[in-house]
Amino acid sequence: MAAPQVHDTDVHKRGEDQAGPSSSPPPSSLPIYHEQFAREDDDFVLESLEGTLYRVNSYTLRTTCGLFRTMLSLPCPPDPSHDPSQCTTSTSTSTPTHPPLAIHQPDAVLVPLLCLMSGLPEPALPTLADIAAVLHLAEIWDAPGPIAFLRPAVCTPAFLASDPLRVYALAAHFGWRAEAQAASTHTLRLNLLNPSSPDALADTDIPGCALLPLLALHRTRRDTLRALLDSPERFLAGNGSPFFCATCATTPLDNRSWRELKARVFKEMEARPLGDMLGVPVGGMAAWEESKACWAAVCTKADCSAANYDRVATLRQMRSCVDSLPCQVEVDWLAEDI
Repeated sequence: MAAPQVHDTDVHKRGEDQAGPSSSPPPSSLPIYHEQFAREDDDFVLESLEGTLYRVNSYTLRTTCGLFRTMLSLPCPPDPSHDPSQCTTSTSTSTPTHPPLAIHQPDAVLVPLLCLMSGLPEPALPTLADIAAVLHLAEIWDAPGPIAFLRPAVCTPAFLASDPLRVYALAAHFGWRAEAQAASTHTLRLNLLNPSSPDALADTDIPGCALLPLLALHRTRRDTLRALLDSPERFLAGNGSPFFCATCATTPLDNRSWRELKARVFKEMEARPLGDMLGVPVGGMAAWEESKACWAAVCTKADCSAANYDRVATLRQMRSCVDSLPCQVEVDWLAEDI
């Protein structure tokens, strides 16, 4: 009887069994250093939330971060459970002096901050959320350099236009006076108290000491404009009691259309305190039905029919009132501007 044949696969398997388990783990199980932070002469290692390792010089950490300045000044006995042989990079197998320090932050936040601390090229932070995450980690680490570097990036025209409330929240948190005032001006196109608005205050982290002045700015603009529109000194024809037709001088004006227009202006200022739709001859309030009715109102005397209000002069006066309103928060609540 012929001997049974042994397939090649069985031979390979038998050879693997005789060789025993591999003496080194697969390369994928070894920690890998970030390519920008793998210098052999850097003696401190940080580990991100994803497990990426970062070599950083301890001198850099001490001189840029108050947290590490304090940490590295304390005696730190070596960790007997640490196995330095498990630390490697694609370009070097040298071992660090200290075991990796776990930093519970993602690579997307840790890399930009370490680049700023180490003087490496400026990292890409395309969104305000990216900048805010790095700023908050820098604050935790007590790293004033990166905070000062990122400060101008917060108050760019793009961020002020797209998310002024978050810019204001960051500026208020870090005590940045100029940025807080600029952002407060850009919030005037928002209805802060509208719960259905995507810019609702509930989605922001504005400190209470900064929120009240912002709400006061919006309320002050609305109420001040209402007082100006009710002033007989500024709008005599509409607010005089009584006021007679400027042409025939015998017929008292029916100011109902003017009162309805003022009510619409008040409603507009409540929804959009910027007031950019008011006092303009084309577009904006010019398309309102209340405006058309006001400019079409005429004297009721049969042989007069003069216009009740001078449209051009009224719009000019209204625009002047809007331009005179306060446009930025008072910053007395800021302790200092760093």
